[in-house]
Order: sequence, then C-alpha cells, then structure tokens
Amino acid sequence: MNKIIVAISGASGSIYAKILLDKLSTIKSQWVDMGIIITDNAKIVWETEIGDKSYENYAAKYYDKKDFMAPFASGSANYNIMMIVPCSMGTVARIASGISDDLISRAADVVLKERRKLFCVVRETPYNLIHLNNMETITRAGGIICPASPSFYSKPKTIEEAVSTVIDRVIHLAGLEIDSFKWQE
Repeated sequence: MNKIIVAISGASGSIYAKILLDKLSTIKSQWVDMGIIITDNAKIVWETEIGDKSYENYAAKYYDKKDFMAPFASGSANYNIMMIVPCSMGTVARIASGISDDLISRAADVVLKERRKLFCVVRETPYNLIHLNNMETITRAGGIICPASPSFYSKPKTIEEAVSTVIDRVIHLAGLEIDSFKWQE
C-alpha cells in the first residue's frame, strides 16, 4: 500500500497543492499514510493566493520542516511516493546539490537513494541555466520534473480545471488511479 509525502514549498501556485490534497483525499483507498510538510513561506503564499488556512484541514500527519525524526527521514519507513507541489527553485537546488538541511530535502534525498518516486512540480518562469542544470541532475537521479504547465486538450473552463490537468498527470505518474481527461478517449 502506498505511503505518500506531500511537500509544499513557498513558490507561487498554492492552488496546485490544494487540488492535489483534495484529489488525494478522494482516493484514500489507494494509500495508507500521508505526511504533509508545509513551509512557513508556503503558508503565507497559500493564505495570500487562496485566502484561507485550509492547508490545516487534511486527514494527514503534519511535520515541521526541521523535524528530522519524521518517519520518512529514513528509507526504512518505506514511503514510496513524494510530491513537492509547488516546488521552488531553491528546493530544486538543495535536492540537486544533496543538501539535506530541512525535512523536504532530506525526504527527497531518501526517496531518490531508495529508488522510489519523486515528483517536483516546479513553478517558475523563465528558467535560467542553473535551474535547468538542477532539474537535469534530479532527473538523472531518478526524479521526475513536472512543470506546473497546464494542458488545454480538455478545454478547462476554470483555474481549478486547468490546474487539474497537471495534478492528474502527477497522480497517474505516481501509479495512482483517478478519473481524469485522457487524450482521444
């Protein structure tokens, strides 16, 4: 059974994290445990962009970004999926450099070393060469970079529907099942 880590960095794009958490909540039968790490900056961004503190309301265990006693700070806890949504370029840089100075970068390091699934939903534009090199490093290490770039095949009518095109893709890549638009179906 899946054990999921959701990390929320302070990058703009809190709606991506909200939609992810909402959707994971609807498929609880596909996971047994979910830990959430939300940075202080992410809380500020969420409150600014979404207008509330609903990040506190999910049926999961919450961990402070400095809590190195969290179970997923070790590979023996067998958390098999980590989704960093949104993922700041600072977070990408720390992961790519192997700097485990907080729980997000430590958990990502563990997921990569154990050859499990790491997804970084990066939310930055434009990219500079440092960003691209760091994303390449994570990709070479086994992580998956999923830019927060919606698709429009499904003709989304709301921001939430556009965001869902990215989040549904991440959920599917993680090996979880959810109803979503599929090309030519």
